[in-house]
Amino acid sequence: MYYCLGHQIEDEFWKEKFMAGYLFVHFIGEQKDGEQIYFSLSRDGLHFQDLNHGNPVLYSKTGTCGVRDPFPVRDPETGRFYLIATDLRIGSGTSWEDAQERGSRDLIVWESGDLVHWSAERACTVGIPKAGCVWAPEAVFDKEKGEFLVFFASMVRNQGDVLGKQRIYGAYTRDFREFSETFLYMERENHVIDTTILESGGRYYRLSKDETEKVLILETAESLQGEFVRIDSPVLAELKGVEGPEGYLLPDGKTWCVIADQFAAGKGYLPMLTQDLGSGSFEILTPEQYDMGETKKRHGGILPITDEEYERLWAAFLSPDEKRR
Repeated sequence: MYYCLGHQIEDEFWKEKFMAGYLFVHFIGEQKDGEQIYFSLSRDGLHFQDLNHGNPVLYSKTGTCGVRDPFPVRDPETGRFYLIATDLRIGSGTSWEDAQERGSRDLIVWESGDLVHWSAERACTVGIPKAGCVWAPEAVFDKEKGEFLVFFASMVRNQGDVLGKQRIYGAYTRDFREFSETFLYMERENHVIDTTILESGGRYYRLSKDETEKVLILETAESLQGEFVRIDSPVLAELKGVEGPEGYLLPDGKTWCVIADQFAAGKGYLPMLTQDLGSGSFEILTPEQYDMGETKKRHGGILPITDEEYERLWAAFLSPDEKRR
């Protein structure tokens, strides 16, 4: 059975059904309306076309009235879609210090039955009382619990801390309305943010941003709550100034594409390929091998979709005078 973004696809039928295309949900920057929800589509996972003329598809009028780091997820039992995002609008003049230490403790949630018609957004408080922020929320379906594990970064100053520290916290939910008590999910010696989780070959892989060194770290464990062990990856160690890692299987069902936002250089997303996440080995693609679309994409999530969902999105958000690329 195919579970959701980043999860293992266990047979050929589900590979064919759920890898007919890819929906990239993202924001584009701090300019006017840049911190809203944008959609792009791809057939092969490497060449994307912006939808809705490159304009936002969804707007947040809740909390800070802006969102970053959107992440789409499919409920494997009901087929319903949820879209979660950071409640933050740097373009309003908010400083990064305020955003981390005195920011929103909410995540913003939309839901949909078809990826075209979406509910009004709602704010859900998941940050602990001492949290200065709730950044880059993502969700993975925990098969053992039958619930989603939602995880995110929060700046927290605990007793004994000289300064606040970015750690990854988690909470469980079944409906993205009610959440369990928030708990510490991941802490490292350095600040850590932007975690994403993939499942392959019966193991879980976590990619995160070391916020101190500005590089990506890769870890693996047998279960979501297991002990994650770091995987040595010279490619990731040498890739400086990146954040917002995401990963998904390409249509061959064997090759993983891991993308990272080259935020420091302002170059947008960079794809890397591997057929073995546990090896730590990645092939960085050249600009001629991919096209992320006209808008410069910032931190977002990619959802594998069916052919029916792909065509529905084209019909809803691509005008008749536009040509598919």
